[in-house]
Amino acid sequence: MATYPPPEDFAKRAHVQGMEACRALYDRAKERPEEFWGELAEQELFWFEKWSHVLEWNPPFAKWFAGGKINASYNCLDRHLTTPRKNKAALIWEGEPGDQRILTYQELYRLVCRFANVLKARGFQAGDRAIIYMPMIPELPVAMLACARLGITHSVVFGGFSAEALKARIQDLSAGVVITADGGWRRGKEVKLKPAVDEALADCPSVRDVIVHRRTGSDTPMQAGRDWWWHELEQNASETCPAEPLDSEHPLFVLYTSGTTGKPKGIQHATGGYLLQITATMKWVFDLKEEDTYWCTADIGWVTGHSYIVYGPLAAGATSLMYEGAPDTPQPDRFWRIIEKYRVNIFYTSPTAIRAFIRQGDQWPNRHDMSSLRLLGSVGEPINPSAWEWYYKVIGKERCPIVDTWWQTETGSILISPMPGAVPAKPGSATLPLPGIVPDVVDLNGNPVGVDREGFLIIRRPWPCMLRTLCGDPKRYEENYWSRIPGNYLTGDAARRDADGYYWILGRVDDVMNVSGHRLSTMELESALVRHPAVAEAAVVGKPHEITGQAVCAFVTLKRGDWNHDELGEDLRKWVAHEIGGFAKPEQIRFTDSLPKTRSGKIMRRLLREIVTSNTVAGDVTTLEDLGVLTALASQQDEE
Repeated sequence: MATYPPPEDFAKRAHVQGMEACRALYDRAKERPEEFWGELAEQELFWFEKWSHVLEWNPPFAKWFAGGKINASYNCLDRHLTTPRKNKAALIWEGEPGDQRILTYQELYRLVCRFANVLKARGFQAGDRAIIYMPMIPELPVAMLACARLGITHSVVFGGFSAEALKARIQDLSAGVVITADGGWRRGKEVKLKPAVDEALADCPSVRDVIVHRRTGSDTPMQAGRDWWWHELEQNASETCPAEPLDSEHPLFVLYTSGTTGKPKGIQHATGGYLLQITATMKWVFDLKEEDTYWCTADIGWVTGHSYIVYGPLAAGATSLMYEGAPDTPQPDRFWRIIEKYRVNIFYTSPTAIRAFIRQGDQWPNRHDMSSLRLLGSVGEPINPSAWEWYYKVIGKERCPIVDTWWQTETGSILISPMPGAVPAKPGSATLPLPGIVPDVVDLNGNPVGVDREGFLIIRRPWPCMLRTLCGDPKRYEENYWSRIPGNYLTGDAARRDADGYYWILGRVDDVMNVSGHRLSTMELESALVRHPAVAEAAVVGKPHEITGQAVCAFVTLKRGDWNHDELGEDLRKWVAHEIGGFAKPEQIRFTDSLPKTRSGKIMRRLLREIVTSNTVAGDVTTLEDLGVLTALASQQDEE
């Protein structure tokens, strides 16, 4: 396996230079973790009041910097205003139609204060909860930072989610306000958002106000007494609004991710520990410099956008680039045009996007000057070695280190990744844990499996950025993450560790799929399918896909009736798009008389996964009730 050491000139200027410095940092964090994180918290963040304890750990519940008073919005904005950063670009934004805005730290501060005063005037305060359902426009981070300023816990819902998915999240959070827009632009078309809000709110009595930003200008029905135009509310709002000193453990945000029960899980993150670790990782992983233009291509509706478009870059005083639309609009070189135009230095994207770029052909990136790039990153799922090599050679021209990052919604920040000025890269490996992170690869009894053996990836110690609980469900939090291997965080990912201590992430071990970086629960998809009047039962598995990583493959048994399978298949795909979102549409729907089940009635998805990936069943079938079901499904595959 080829390794790629950091380029000499890069290493000379890096925040962490060479393996010796990297190991010293790691060893210190491991040996004296509380002292390490305490010093870092004083160095990297502004506190209104210092904490009494760095860590209070009552497994599985953690309190970091207990007693400390802090505000995320203040750390992202106010503290930069007394430095030369006040006139530095905080956000560079480009809309899909080509419109552009550049907001300095001072300008962003004023917009955030104005919107915070709008929320205050509507009666919202610390302890309240807000849903933010917006396109990728600057008002999305403005809304987040305004909520954080006042202590309103926000939950951003990805703009691709349907009314049903939005409703479930509003209800679980008991949100009092929904902040949205008329719509946004995607592949040249308007994606309307307000109609989905109206549909969702038919069953959401907790919502008092809906604040709507005008983005597209299309006709938008407004309900008197509930719906308000953003621009009208903020006309007379003051541009100063003091940031609330909040407890370090105050919930900054809740972010919903698919759960294996079908009900989305509300991952709750606290303020102080979260802010510390994402600020530190901006320097460790992205080797951030004052003059860098940094671009993370994620949507803010996912945790990557929270941590590495909004809170991390702004807390670190970076210039963060945002783009509204699709990477192939109007042509497949939109990303490369943006890199050339804004002289982007750090580019952080997903393996799904990289695979799509490879398919489009080298001619698209090759026609642009991307010599400004000095660091590339990958996020969302493991990147296969051939895609890594293409990214390194075609985009980075063999001079940019690649940081292949492993982390989760639950972890809050990157936990395993190369430090680019220190750690030699191996294509396909996330390499080594970052300071303060103590992972292991174990069997189900918690015993280490040894070198180059596949096992369960766990984290043995608490870390500042960890999730605190599941919204309203601490019991499920304990059961999901901490009960299988007591005292250790079970990531749900399979992994192996090689002789050099490098980690290789092998994918999910539970029934959660990763489609284009979106985590989708089989249960959530199956529940949506079964809600269709024609469907009796459904089983969903992930099938390897060249572009999206995994594609959704659904096995469906029907209620009695004279069904046209072709028409019904298309109807079911549209149904799933309505119930969950367009990105969740099954690529393949197979109709079957019955599904493989155990004698206790549990659907054996593992066997279905084997059928769609290899058309054979090599695993244990001793608990299967009817072997004939497998034979029928395999022959159906042969016919296709």
